[in-house]
Parts: sequence; structure tokens; C-alpha cells
Amino acid sequence: TVSVLNWTRRYTKMLVLILGDFHIPHRAADIPPKFKKMLARAREDRKIEHVLCTGNLCNSDMYDYLKSLCSSVKVVMGDFDERPAGRTCNEFEVVEIGGFKIGLIHGHQVVPWGDTEALLMWQRKLDCDILVSGGTHKFKAEEVNGRFLINPGSITGACSPTDPDPTPSFVLMDISGGSAQNFVYQMKGDEMKIVKREFTKKD
Repeated sequence: TVSVLNWTRRYTKMLVLILGDFHIPHRAADIPPKFKKMLARAREDRKIEHVLCTGNLCNSDMYDYLKSLCSSVKVVMGDFDERPAGRTCNEFEVVEIGGFKIGLIHGHQVVPWGDTEALLMWQRKLDCDILVSGGTHKFKAEEVNGRFLINPGSITGACSPTDPDPTPSFVLMDISGGSAQNFVYQMKGDEMKIVKREFTKKD
């Protein structure tokens, strides 16, 4: 577990905010206040350089909120999103950040949901080092065959068909060279917990 205190001092390289499955206002009222407070500090310190969102914002105001955090925002279509007016929103995206090729999908395309082999099919399709997906509303990270699969969960803790009360969570990925350190923020009751997962790119 990583201390929450002085969190901005910990990140010195390229910081990527990974989040999704808001479902506001249908399944959740808002992002947990402690998450919003921490992300407001990140905005003030200009720490976040990229935002990757797995979709299901379900609210145009949430896109504006993400754009307020940083200018580089990628959002894919979730199965409950309506196609937005005035901007492009694709089923998947592939971006290169700090030497990593990162694929981004919502996850409703993955059958069964969250299945490792099905996710690897998308990883191969997008030819990426890291595949970011959502849909399950549950954080998960695993390294398979030299590739990294990560699901940030639901930032609001919105219910899903498989879990009536998920743990709210999101990820801050700190990229330096061939290393991606992933700090997973989770709300356990009223307490914010952080766990760390690291992925190193193989040559």
C-alpha cells in the first residue's frame, strides 16, 4: 500500500489518468468527493498529461470535466453512451505514450466480459503493449505473454449486472522509459486506498 500523502511528489515522469464507467446520473450521482479533490490538486499542479477513458460517461458534462483535467483526452464508446455531437468517439483507440503503444476499448465487445483470452484477442488486433478496457466495473491488472491488461474499474462505483456494489476505482499510470507504474486508487468505505502494479516492457 502506498501513502496518499504528498502524492504529487511521487510522479515525476509522464502521468496518464485511466478511468471509466461513470454511468452518471443513471447508476451513480457523482464521482466520490475524495477522488474529485485529489484530481483537482492534479489539475492545479498540471501533473496529468493524458486521460484515457473506457467510456460509459452517459453525460456530456463528464467529458467537459475530463477536458478540464488536461487537453489530451481519449474516450471510447461504451454500450450505454450516445454518440456525442461535435466530436469523434470511436469503438477503440490506439495511442503511443512514452514508448508504449496503448489500446483502449470499453469492454462490452469482450465475451465473456473481462475474459483474459478474449482480451488478448483485442490486444493482438490493436497490436498494443498495454490494453485498457472496462465494462466489468472491477479493477484488474495482469501481465500475459509480455503484454499488460488493465481495467481501471468504475470511478463512481456504479452497479453492474455482475456486481451490485463495486468498489469505486481509477488508475494513475506513471510512465518512465520502458516502465509503467500503475497506482490504483480505491474507495473502501470512506477511506481511499492505493495499491501499485508495475509493468516493464520487454525488448
